[in-house]
Amino acid sequence: MRAAQAICAAMTQRFALFVAVLIVAGGSAAHAALIYGHNYTPLAEWARGNGFYGYTRNHGNEVTLTNRTARLVFEVDSALAEINGVNVRLSFPVANVKGVPLVTQLDLDKTILPLLFPSRYVEPKKIMTICLDPGHGGKDTGNRVGGFFGHSEKTYTLALALELRDQLKKLGFNVILTRTKDTFVELPMRPDLANERGADLFVSLHFNATQAGKNEVEGPETYCITPVGAASSNAQGEGGNYGSTTANRFEYKSLLLAYQMEKSLVRNLGVEDRGVRRARFAVLRDAEMPAILIEGGYMTHPTEGKKIYDSAYRRQMAAAMVKGILAYQKLAAPAVSVPAVPAHHSPLKSGGAMGHYKN
Repeated sequence: MRAAQAICAAMTQRFALFVAVLIVAGGSAAHAALIYGHNYTPLAEWARGNGFYGYTRNHGNEVTLTNRTARLVFEVDSALAEINGVNVRLSFPVANVKGVPLVTQLDLDKTILPLLFPSRYVEPKKIMTICLDPGHGGKDTGNRVGGFFGHSEKTYTLALALELRDQLKKLGFNVILTRTKDTFVELPMRPDLANERGADLFVSLHFNATQAGKNEVEGPETYCITPVGAASSNAQGEGGNYGSTTANRFEYKSLLLAYQMEKSLVRNLGVEDRGVRRARFAVLRDAEMPAILIEGGYMTHPTEGKKIYDSAYRRQMAAAMVKGILAYQKLAAPAVSVPAVPAHHSPLKSGGAMGHYKN
């Protein structure tokens, strides 16, 4: 007990020093800094104004903020953050100016606050129709693993979509698909179909692959539209000057859906958490409703790849996605009565425990 009290006192003292650094002559709080054209706010100043307590670790390079309902973890010089146990990629790295950690106002406004206080940002709307988009198809095979006669991404995105459709329909949702067989669908036609049919959600399904670190890189990533003024976090992402898209009108709901989906996949499947990320994918940009793209795991990983090819695991993945949609519905839509999610066999064991990004 004494040891725990000593540790707690030491952490409190460190955070007090962290806060004290922000006080300038005359006792006024430090103001936001302009760094490379972006407005940054001291994390401790923001924490004070929003009821958070905190401490630093690793020589001040890791900042943890907590209150009764939330826990935030930031790493200096990194865009990786943890919000209530879920990895979320910020638009800009956390900066360090003379020992003071700072975060961009854009990340506070477009990521952190909307996830902490969704009711302030999301106008309730009942979810009735969900559009599922099985990635690739026909001449577009997507990722291929194992040579010409190996595994094609298009096969497993369709199989997952059909399973997810069946589970959602059992709960009373109306479900439409951008393709129901091995056919090629142009990218712009996918969100167009969702728009024309009045879908309330758009969910694009994919699986990932990598050439480097095949034995290490695994786990799902969930993407939503990039905020205006920020660069996308996908490998071929656009810069911050891209401008507004149709999808930016629904960016708060899309962020909340992506967050709930990533959380559900990680917790229900016991897989690596590669986090919520941002992208201006063609299938997201023109969606007139909350829209996300899920990379359900890595086909190139020796363990995860085999699970992706297994129908029982895809059934469990679909069940996790259903729970993610229901969690989003609870926060972003009026209360509705739905049956319990169908029970399935317990999830297969993952090739790795939950953790941080590996690349």
